[in-house]
Amino acid sequence: MAIHKTVQRHRNPERRVVLLTGACTFIGQRLLHLLLSDRRYHRIVVADMRRPMATEARAVDKMVYERIDLTQPAADAAIGRLMVDHGVDTAIHLAYLSRPTHNMMWAHELEAIGTLHMLNACAASGVRKLVVRSHTAVYGARSTHPAHIGEDQPLADISETPFLADKVEAERLVARFRRENSDVIVTVLRTAPIVGPTVDNYVCRYLSPPVVPVVMGYDPLVQLLGERDAAEAFKIVVDADYGGEYNIAGDGVLPLQSVIALAGRVALPLPHSLAQPFSKVLWMTQLVDAPPTMLSFLRFSCVADTKRSRQELGFSPKLDIRQIVESFAGRRGSAASSGVMAGGQELR
Repeated sequence: MAIHKTVQRHRNPERRVVLLTGACTFIGQRLLHLLLSDRRYHRIVVADMRRPMATEARAVDKMVYERIDLTQPAADAAIGRLMVDHGVDTAIHLAYLSRPTHNMMWAHELEAIGTLHMLNACAASGVRKLVVRSHTAVYGARSTHPAHIGEDQPLADISETPFLADKVEAERLVARFRRENSDVIVTVLRTAPIVGPTVDNYVCRYLSPPVVPVVMGYDPLVQLLGERDAAEAFKIVVDADYGGEYNIAGDGVLPLQSVIALAGRVALPLPHSLAQPFSKVLWMTQLVDAPPTMLSFLRFSCVADTKRSRQELGFSPKLDIRQIVESFAGRRGSAASSGVMAGGQELR
């Protein structure tokens, strides 16, 4: 790093300056819209590979864009300079993939090493707050899980699933950063799978075909999060100071096959002995978006306890799981045909 650690910044509540990575992700675009529309935020510094779409009238004055590739060795120095030059007080890190990729080496560089670059920049530039996105899937899907998984549950050892293993490694790097930088407020939001008519992730793609495969003899409970509720949750923790990890999900759970039926799809049960090799072939031929190691989520539940986020953050989702699925099923076709879904593409 070419930057030396500075004194921690003191926030002016009427002239907030934030730096955002992953601004072209689904949550990033919606959070950027909320920040640009909020007069308390003086400047939004966007560090991304692509310039996000910003149509707000104030965007020209409030948003600063810098093309930065988090997989490059000098990314930490580049982000650190941005933070110092613009007086950033809050860093928001959303640069994570929404679905698995066959380019696992690049994914690791982006998510694990990219997170390390972001943390190095935060430590060197003296930001006062860091907000990071994670997933409830980092708990893994296990038959031994409690009915509701709290934030204190150890993260899963899922090295066999690179898509999740990189996110677990990123979280552990963030936890180490918190221990070594006690003067920085660090908040991690673990979101349930986000489903909605304009979202394009591996869960929405799984639920999109008319026939959806399931594992015979298993019907795990499913927990989801509405697309607008996801952005609202991040706005809450950017606006105010809440350190720690928080599970974020919509109200209620449903069995997987009930979700499929509610979405207007037909479940196709496959024996586990066939599902594993079948999914492996589909993954190798790039016909599906999830590797066979993700099959555990079609067998066992991963339901997060959201009590902490409700009590401490005051987060109250507007949509429950039925409304989320109905919204996904009812408007996805029209959204796709009108081109809205293009905005939901995450880092690819």
